[in-house]
Amino acid sequence: QVQLVESGGGLVQVGGSLRLACTASVRTLGSYAMAWFRQAPGKEREFVAAINWGGGSTLYADSVKGRFTISRDNAKNTLYLQMNSLKPEDTAVYYCAADRTTWGSHRAGRYGYWGQGTPVTVSS
Repeated sequence: QVQLVESGGGLVQVGGSLRLACTASVRTLGSYAMAWFRQAPGKEREFVAAINWGGGSTLYADSVKGRFTISRDNAKNTLYLQMNSLKPEDTAVYYCAADRTTWGSHRAGRYGYWGQGTPVTVSS
């Protein structure tokens, strides 16, 4: 059983930065491809970024490309999302997701494990 716990969310002004973390209770995080999704009030959960098992490949949604960076530290069992130049439209609950076989999918249903989410609010 994989448990994922996100942290680092909060309130930030437009143009500011936040760093989210997702800690996994697994023996070997490197066995899982990881991703970040977000869900704004009244909207569907949407893909943000993904990283493969070793961290050598990443994918981003067009809306965050150039502003967000996904990374992982398998030795620390932790996934990160560095968010810069934040905009009001980035306001959402951010979730990390993991799966042994799915890498890079934009479809939330393809991921087998999810955290509880951490809220991010960008004020203008």
